[in-house]
Amino acid sequence: MPSAPTTSTDLDAPALAADPYPTLARLRALGPVVRHEPSGRLLVLGHAAVAAAQRDRRLGRVWRDREPADLLEPFNLLHRHQMLEHEPPTHTRLRRPVAAAFARGHVERLRPRVRALAAALLDEVDPTGLDLVGDLAEPLPVLVIAALIGVPETHVDALRAWSQAIVAMYEPSPPLPVAEAAARASVEFADFLRDLLAHRRAAPRDDLLSHLAEVGLDDDEVVASVVLLLNAGHEASVNALGNGMVAWLRQDGVARLPGGADATARCVEELLRHDAPLQLFEREALVPADVGGVPVEPGQRVALLLGAANRDPAVFARPDRLDPARHPNPHLSFGVGVHFCLGAPLARMELRETLDVLLTRLPDLHLAGEPESRGTFVLRGHRRVPVAASGPGRRRGTPA
Repeated sequence: MPSAPTTSTDLDAPALAADPYPTLARLRALGPVVRHEPSGRLLVLGHAAVAAAQRDRRLGRVWRDREPADLLEPFNLLHRHQMLEHEPPTHTRLRRPVAAAFARGHVERLRPRVRALAAALLDEVDPTGLDLVGDLAEPLPVLVIAALIGVPETHVDALRAWSQAIVAMYEPSPPLPVAEAAARASVEFADFLRDLLAHRRAAPRDDLLSHLAEVGLDDDEVVASVVLLLNAGHEASVNALGNGMVAWLRQDGVARLPGGADATARCVEELLRHDAPLQLFEREALVPADVGGVPVEPGQRVALLLGAANRDPAVFARPDRLDPARHPNPHLSFGVGVHFCLGAPLARMELRETLDVLLTRLPDLHLAGEPESRGTFVLRGHRRVPVAASGPGRRRGTPA
């Protein structure tokens, strides 16, 4: 088998976080699989190679506690019991009850609430100057996931803070202050959920937490599942809407949906493709295998670069252009195979309803300043996106 070309690209470089796509294109031009010398990982960049690696059962997720282990024990405890960090049969046992809860219609039940929340949040802002992330994209998904799980809205701000502190650990080389914040957030989040879970075991309701309390998972597993749902569901929706709208408004000035019954749905898929909210998903060789024709030995880590795959010119015409009417659109932002994102139907529904409300209410939406990046690569997003429009702001007399 051929060997892979090599690179020493700094995955922590600020320039990569600011705009990874020129670097990813350069690496992909070397080949679908490139060996990253500083970390020893294989970087998988081509669409076909990334999709194949996601489906390859010779590759899997293998959780290893993060260091320093004493400091990060609360963070590590949450992840040891998450379905995302396991392969079948453990993965199947942890995923099945959550999938069953989604299948009970919880997502569709929330559709009217998503529209109402989006409208209510826009009622509260001045359309001549708002922050698309802080005023809409960030609060809405956490309100929705809180309703799905059964978390009181009074705790929404805490959920957002805990989620952001924990996911900051997913970057290539998080510094010590980030680790300390993640450990504190893990303790506080887990303690809160254990207390709420005890109440649901005693007095079940029609929510996902009550359902998980009834299906044979222990407390550690339920807590880990809920943390994963919040972190993954919240971060993906926030970053997909924020990233996509920034790219769209920079490109076209204002966002205009094409005609057709599926216009919003197609546009959402393109927002997810064009600037993927999750850029890197890691797997590990469980047995001798090959990735894109490159041999890998057991223990070899493989980094799947979803943003690079989503702009592979072998699959997508004019891949660097955001085309809201693009179809078909086989992007890999939600993954494929056994680890396909369980919350994809919820994220798609949220994004479709939110985008529809946003563009109906503010049809001349445009950037009103330079977006502020979060400065992260793996979970790519914006901290602030200033936008403006002329059309209707808060309706006088409308309750908050």
